[in-house]
Amino acid sequence: MPRLAFFTFAILREGYGHPRVKGFFDRVAANFAAAERCDGYIDRSELIPGTQTHTWGEPMAPRFFREGEHGGAPRSLSLWRDLESVFAFAYAHVHAEALSHRKEWFLPPAWPAYVAWWVADGHTPDWHEATVRLEHLHDHGPTAFAFHFKQAFGSDGHPVELDRTRVKALVRKNAGTPPV
Repeated sequence: MPRLAFFTFAILREGYGHPRVKGFFDRVAANFAAAERCDGYIDRSELIPGTQTHTWGEPMAPRFFREGEHGGAPRSLSLWRDLESVFAFAYAHVHAEALSHRKEWFLPPAWPAYVAWWVADGHTPDWHEATVRLEHLHDHGPTAFAFHFKQAFGSDGHPVELDRTRVKALVRKNAGTPPV
């Protein structure tokens, strides 16, 4: 069964350790932990302790990031069961609270802040693939190859819309709230 790959990318206003972006870094562990508890979460690329390497290859930044000119480029790469699962995580609870501060921490993006695409069961995306997909979304708009929530595609390549009722149910489930 296909799985949804999800890559996020942003450019910090200041470098790591600067007080202006401290709030972002203070929330990273809680956000990863919250994602891992969500229904529909499968896995993510992680930093291997003590090695400065990642489980899904060497992280790279899209062409929008210029080393030395920008403060830093936080990014994440994860796998989810479907669109609704990652949407329910991204726009609720801990992550939604963090998103409310994005204008304080990040430069206004002139590029997509995230990209989604379907991968075959058993395939683990790497950072190069994620970067190619984000740049493709920027250059060509949403297609079955690379898309966002507003103009999404199913694993069959056809346009789809988020099931908002299912998203609400997942948000309640992820919060431990009984179904209505």
